[in-house]
Amino acid sequence: MISSQEKTIFGKLAYQICEEILEGKYHSEDRIPSVRDLAETFEVNYNTILRAMELLQREEIVYQKRGIGYFVSPNARQRILRAHKREFMQQRLPEVFRQARLLGITLEEITQFWNEEAANQGG
Repeated sequence: MISSQEKTIFGKLAYQICEEILEGKYHSEDRIPSVRDLAETFEVNYNTILRAMELLQREEIVYQKRGIGYFVSPNARQRILRAHKREFMQQRLPEVFRQARLLGITLEEITQFWNEEAANQGG
């Protein structure tokens, strides 16, 4: 799955589109802007966007209707969420825990902060 640590430009663009799906900009079965429009928006070469879309298609995040464009796959959001959660739990969270131990931050302090942030964000 496409990672936040992606190094290639087309990989970063694919990750950005995944983020937009998670944020609700695009929903299941929505048409994504054309490759040309995306190239203009991101200020990159048409072929770079095409490679990003091909990557997303391989990951079953989008699918193509010939002559019409790219659309968000029915289970794209769930696929992205599952992959991003796995990446977060395996790659980012261990570093957060390491830092917390170094700083003497307890699980109770983390939980309190988590609850305060959730209340501030309305959830």
